[in-house]
Amino acid sequence: MGTSLRTGVPDQSAGLHRTINWTGAFWVASGVPALVLFSIGGIAGTSGNVAFLVWMASMCMGFIQSFTYAEIAGLFPNKSGGASVYGASAWVRYSKLIAPLSVWCNWLAWTPVLSLGCSIAAAYILNALGPVPGLESPEVAAWVKANASSIAADSPRIAEWLAANAGKTASDAAAALLAQDGVSALTPAFRTWSLAHGTIGPVSFSLNWTFFIGVALMLMTFAIQHRGILGTANVQKYIGLMVIVPMLIVGIAPILTGQINWENYSPLVPLKEAYVPANGAWDIGGWTLVLGGMFIAAWSTYAFETAICYTSEFKNPKTDTFRAIFYSGLLCLVLYTLVPFTFQGVLGLNGMLEPSIVDGSGVAAAMGKMVGGAGIVTNIMVMLMILALILSIMTAMAGSSRTLYQGSADGWLPRYLSRVNDHGAPTAAMWTDLIFNVGLLAIASADATSFFFILAVSNCCYIIFNFLNLNSGWIHRIDNGHIQRPYKAPTFLLALGVMFAFVNAVFLGAGAKVWNPVALWAGFIAASLIIPVFLFRHFVQDGGKFPPNMLEDLNLTQDDLRSRKAGMLPYLTLVAGVAVVLAANWFFQLPG
Repeated sequence: MGTSLRTGVPDQSAGLHRTINWTGAFWVASGVPALVLFSIGGIAGTSGNVAFLVWMASMCMGFIQSFTYAEIAGLFPNKSGGASVYGASAWVRYSKLIAPLSVWCNWLAWTPVLSLGCSIAAAYILNALGPVPGLESPEVAAWVKANASSIAADSPRIAEWLAANAGKTASDAAAALLAQDGVSALTPAFRTWSLAHGTIGPVSFSLNWTFFIGVALMLMTFAIQHRGILGTANVQKYIGLMVIVPMLIVGIAPILTGQINWENYSPLVPLKEAYVPANGAWDIGGWTLVLGGMFIAAWSTYAFETAICYTSEFKNPKTDTFRAIFYSGLLCLVLYTLVPFTFQGVLGLNGMLEPSIVDGSGVAAAMGKMVGGAGIVTNIMVMLMILALILSIMTAMAGSSRTLYQGSADGWLPRYLSRVNDHGAPTAAMWTDLIFNVGLLAIASADATSFFFILAVSNCCYIIFNFLNLNSGWIHRIDNGHIQRPYKAPTFLLALGVMFAFVNAVFLGAGAKVWNPVALWAGFIAASLIIPVFLFRHFVQDGGKFPPNMLEDLNLTQDDLRSRKAGMLPYLTLVAGVAVVLAANWFFQLPG
């Protein structure tokens, strides 16, 4: 650990290097807008025609919350790792266990972007090498015609299909089953190959080609980031431009060319049932589905806060910190508003619920059609989609590895994570990210259910982190009000952030169950894993004391931690937050 980072003259060989300004952090964070493509179909599948408003509302919340994060980041010019690290320093006076929970949950929220992004990117590469024909494709139609007699009228398969599809006829069953058989027969053999597969609790895993291609993409990302933050920022600047510009075109072109069907936004009601294109009502079941959309949208729309993960690598953290998060937020505000709006306006509810849009594999083709192209234009969009996913993967590895690094430097996580290489890259943390995500990738590669389970559990942790950090703003104001702040958020925005912390708690309690019945409880278990990790570091490795550099930015000592000016308020806030989550989970129920 380079202690000279705390003195203002960094020892470039021992710690992270001060080599970028706010524009470098902006480009590293430019992978965040691509996260909209991870769940644009999934949110439509829960929110229906309300989906575009879900994205807008969630993005506005994320932008307002970022002002709290910008303020607390300014208190720590010598730390990296993002808002969770800065917020943990507020909670440490009140509980040694709550403070590392913030850092841990932020990492568990960010690191799965590697595995989820790689699984989608690998699916695009596989589709290019050997596409799976659609049910209504000419190839399948020709196969069905040639094999029309392969299913007998008294086949048990027809009886089984009719039992699951009331009101249909035997001819309907035969047509549907033949089409499915045609897809299976015409699917390239390597698309269904798997070295090993099985189930682990509520999820499946598979070591298929999606897995192995995904691992290769992760290793490529690691190689780029091994060069340090300056090299990463330079690479991402060019990839970012190639991704952001087409996303802007996709967001604007359909409006200018008259492709928007305004009827696709009405009636403004939730779905009657998730992933079924039938309008419901604003009852408890409908609200639960919409809150499920708000829950998962937060994972994407709030994520630009990663722009302040690099404070100790800024040349001038006093000015670069606020600019990085503010301009990253503006970019996301534009793209998270335009892209979901145009997707819904062009595709409509039925189009948004197509399996290829829900799982992400057909998003590029849809983008190609929106800009009025086919053939080569669609192929270009596929390439850009892969680049967008790689961009988000790079953003995630850069941010999450620095969270691990700073968590180690501050005494929350094991010591080995604070090792860096000669380029100032936290390679020990990056290897940890990589190995952890290889395991997640095996799950994400199995099926859509397993993919969204990872996403939901990850977001449970993200909401916990956001709750703690939005409240850390006022705790820092009370306990550390004397510390000069390069940027001080307007008090009303700080208060809105606190209110949104409890709104997010509602999203967590009500919305997690929309994605998986056990997602909320699995999220709590994942969050609690920090307890043995922290106890090992703090009491076994450090003898019950924090490293001196943990408090130096605040000019505090270990004895100063005994002063708790906020009194019982932080504890009452925690109790209220848990109560809101449990009450929302009890009150809001899925339709039917």
